[in-house]
Amino acid sequence: MSDINYFAHPSAIIDEGCEIGAGSKIWHFTHIMPHCKIGEKCNIGQNVVVSPDVVLGNNVKVQNNVSIYTGVICEDDVFLGPSMVFTNVINPRSAILRRDQYMKTWVRKGASIGANATIVCGNEIGQYAFIGAGAVVTKPVPAYALIVGNPGRHVGWMSAYGHRLHFDKDNKAVCPESKEVYVLENNKVRKISDNE
Repeated sequence: MSDINYFAHPSAIIDEGCEIGAGSKIWHFTHIMPHCKIGEKCNIGQNVVVSPDVVLGNNVKVQNNVSIYTGVICEDDVFLGPSMVFTNVINPRSAILRRDQYMKTWVRKGASIGANATIVCGNEIGQYAFIGAGAVVTKPVPAYALIVGNPGRHVGWMSAYGHRLHFDKDNKAVCPESKEVYVLENNKVRKISDNE
C-alpha cells in the first residue's frame, strides 16, 4: 500500500498491493482486493467490493452495495449508483473455472451509472454517458448517450452536466446549466468547444 493519505473506516479491508490516491475515502464493510488502483479524491461507499486489478480514476464516486469485478476500468469523474453491478464473464458456470476469460469493461470519463443498473462485460460506456436506474447494458454505449430499460435502449443524449439535450433544426443543443453547446453529427454528440 502507498503511504496512508486517504481515509479508511476501521471495518474496511484493504488487501496488499493496492494503490489508493490522496484524499480518497473508503467506508464501512468495504473490501478492496489485491492490486487495485484507486485514484485521488474517490469516495467508496459502504458494503462495496472492488475485485483484484480494478482501476478507478480520480474523483470516482461509488455508492453503497456496488460490486466492481476484475476487468473493470473507470476513468476520472465516474459515478456508480447504489447497488449497480458489473459482470466479467459472459457465460458463468459454478462448476467451470473461467478466470482466464474475464472481459474488460471501460467506463469513460464523466459517465454515470444509475442505481441497480447492470453492465454486461465487454462493453464500453462512452464519456458522459448516462445509464438510467435499473438499465441493463448489453452493448457499447456512445459518448453522451442516455440509456434506459432492459435491455438498455438509447433514448436520447445528455450534457456533461447531466441534463437532457434537445437538438434544434441545426442539430445543436445547449446545456441549461453550463450553457455549453453540443452538436449531433452522424449519430454522435460532441461539445462544439472540444475536439473529442
